Amino acid sequence: MGRKSFYAKLICMMVVVVPGMAQPQQRTLVVDGHPGHVPVIEAGGNPCVGIVSLAHLVNGSLSFSGNQITLTLHGAPASQPESQGFSKDFLSAGIEAMSEVREWHGVLQSAVRYGFPTNAGWVSPYQNAATASVRQASVAASTESDHNAAQLLTKELDHMQQLSDKMTSARKNLTYIAPDALENDPLDKKIVNCAHALGAMAASGQFHDDGSCH
Repeated sequence: MGRKSFYAKLICMMVVVVPGMAQPQQRTLVVDGHPGHVPVIEAGGNPCVGIVSLAHLVNGSLSFSGNQITLTLHGAPASQPESQGFSKDFLSAGIEAMSEVREWHGVLQSAVRYGFPTNAGWVSPYQNAATASVRQASVAASTESDHNAAQLLTKELDHMQQLSDKMTSARKNLTYIAPDALENDPLDKKIVNCAHALGAMAASGQFHDDGSCH
């Protein structure tokens, strides 16, 4: 039997076996920030625990030198990081923002498809509503997933703004816009793909960036 093992068992015996000690009571010691617990007994009116069990609980180690025993603490064991999904407030605000951007896109799409007059004043209410909603979602962000998704929402808004400006500018300059112009526009495809990606994230409650919004 090694010296350390011998002393460790001896310490446990000294703590647990005390002449005249009262009958053990079912009590435990819990150290905040450390999972688990160790048994506690009453000895001479005082609560006692085994030093080896205590060292194990607090992620410490024992060393022995002559009559001295040293308990060294190594810090709490690393805990598994909790999965940080979307917060309730951000998810609600984010869905609203996606809805506003989608409405703006739908109105622009109909205008192009059916040749409706398109100008800055006409799209302004949809642009303002989408911008305000995306800003509100960004303010509501609290978790890491929230902030990451908020950045993608902002990118989606920027792309929608570029597409809207492109179409209104073409109308202003009397440039012909084919009814299927958006269907063949790479920027429009990016907006649609990003919307699908954001929708999938909202459904799962977790952030997963697949590059669709960049």
